[in-house]
Amino acid sequence: QVELVESGGGSVQAGGSLRLSCTASGYMFSDTCMGWFRQAPGKEREGVAAIWSAGRTYYANSVKGRFTISHAKNTLYLQINNLRPEDTAIYYCAAQAWRQGGYCLDSDNFSYWGQGTQVTVSS
Repeated sequence: QVELVESGGGSVQAGGSLRLSCTASGYMFSDTCMGWFRQAPGKEREGVAAIWSAGRTYYANSVKGRFTISHAKNTLYLQINNLRPEDTAIYYCAAQAWRQGGYCLDSDNFSYWGQGTQVTVSS
């Protein structure tokens, strides 16, 4: 049974930084993508960053240069710098099933989801 648990969200001022973590249990990160998605009130869920098990990374244009995704052992990280009010959202960790395939920033291609962690950025 795969379980993803996020942590690290919070309330920060614009320009600040946060590091989100996602601890995975029961999951083998091989031939798959893991990613971070976010959903702001009234908006659709969007992929912000993903990483392929071999190391390739993917970023949404809106976060390039500010967000960094990484993975170590059984934990997925998202370093967020220079936070903006428009980054306010619930951030979800997600993982593909083994060899599920598909674009790594498309939420339809992910089978496992965490419960989410709130990030709030004030101006």
